[in-house]
Amino acid sequence: MADDFKFNIEECFGVISEGSKGWTTELNLVSWNERAPKFDIRSWDSEHKKMGKGISFTKQELIKLRDILDSLDLG
Repeated sequence: MADDFKFNIEECFGVISEGSKGWTTELNLVSWNERAPKFDIRSWDSEHKKMGKGISFTKQELIKLRDILDSLDLG
C-alpha cells in the first residue's frame, strides 16, 4: 500500500504558526522511511500522528533558502 511509510521526528526546532483547529506548522528534522533525516516544514496535529503536505530540505538546501530569505527586504 502506498500509504505505508515510517517517520521519526528527530528534533523539533520550532512552531511557525498555529491553526484554529490546533494544528501547527513546524520546522523539524524528520527521518522518512528510515532514511537520513531532512529538515521539514509541514503541519501536524497536536499528537504528531497526522500531517499535512509539506516540504523537506537537505542541509545544503536549507542554507540556500536561508540565504535567499536573508536577501529579502521584509521591512
